[in-house]
Amino acid sequence: MNDFKIHIVGIAEGTIDPRRVAMLADCRLIVAAASMESLLRQQLPDYPRSQIVALTPLSAALQTIAAHADQGNIAVLASGDPLFFGIGEVLGRQFGSDKIIVHPAVSAMQFLFSRLKIPWHDARFISLHGRKAGLQMAEILAHPKVCLLTDGENNPAFIAAAILRHISPRRRPCFSLFVGEHLGVAGERISAGSLEEIADRQFAQPNTVVILQDWTEETGYPVFGLGEQEIEHSRGLITKNEIRAAVIHALRLPAHGIFWDIGAGSGSVSIESGRLAKGLRVFAVEKNGEQLEHIAWNRGRFRAWNIEIVPGEAPTVLEELPPPDRVFIGGNGGRLADIVASTCRSLRDGGRIVISAVLGTTRDAAPGLLYSQGLAVEITTLSVERQTFPDRQIAGLNPISLIVGQKKLMWIRK
Repeated sequence: MNDFKIHIVGIAEGTIDPRRVAMLADCRLIVAAASMESLLRQQLPDYPRSQIVALTPLSAALQTIAAHADQGNIAVLASGDPLFFGIGEVLGRQFGSDKIIVHPAVSAMQFLFSRLKIPWHDARFISLHGRKAGLQMAEILAHPKVCLLTDGENNPAFIAAAILRHISPRRRPCFSLFVGEHLGVAGERISAGSLEEIADRQFAQPNTVVILQDWTEETGYPVFGLGEQEIEHSRGLITKNEIRAAVIHALRLPAHGIFWDIGAGSGSVSIESGRLAKGLRVFAVEKNGEQLEHIAWNRGRFRAWNIEIVPGEAPTVLEELPPPDRVFIGGNGGRLADIVASTCRSLRDGGRIVISAVLGTTRDAAPGLLYSQGLAVEITTLSVERQTFPDRQIAGLNPISLIVGQKKLMWIRK
């Protein structure tokens, strides 16, 4: 068994590279998808049918490879480049990289870019095979050039419709979509269209999608430190710059995880947090219709697509959200006790809650509510004074307290 090799052979343009045919003929087994059987009959007509094994289900194919490994080399046929969202990673992990030899071919993604005459070195590549497109929408929208490997469920029409639901109508003209069907083989077709056009069409499988966004209006906003005048909001109802900075610092945002912004208002804390930690899923909870519109506009303007807008009132809508690692309670609608209780039940071990308190009633109640739920509590009171130069006009902001609750990290002794 120690001497065997697994040859992973890429297939492109409906043919096996002639340089690989003799090598395949000498292999003990050939593992291939059912769609490649006719190709094997054409190019290896004398190869025993009994030694051709189905690639699916994959678990059974892996067991068969292991069972026959001591009898000689084995070949696995794959579309395109086996190490590009392909079977190569699985086989290398299962049998060791020293046991595999990869013979790549041109991938469907390369084919599509070549047909479109668009450079692809700066594209973001995402596979949706067996995945939920909705969970990857932030990643899809976060880049001006994206190429997607699709499947039957995550097809071009489904993807285009999902983007339409996710963005504001004012952003729709910025998108151009291209779909390549049966790339490199008979029946190849390239289609182009807007989000609305692609969402209204059906496409043959397999297909690949390229999405381009027009980012010519990019204004070079800072990574952190957006000004109140840059964030769309209502009548001054926004977490002020200095307070927002202190809140985000107190949250100690993780690179990945779940963040609830309860009473999000215009979404200023959500926007800054989502832009800082792009791997964070941010849930902006807000009940006011006008504020919800502001959140949606700000999300698109600053491309903070990892924000999910949650219309409704806390704590009722919190029950449907995934357990958070971080929580900011900026508004509570007089239901602070209920919100804290609900949030603490869901908060993950080691999680943090930050409550901003302008009103004395909130400042007085919040520490005890957090402490009663078993959280360690710290209180910081901020007083901000702004001056303009050279006239030295002074503008003072209302003092605000930040109440921080930290949930203990539970260690399990084995």
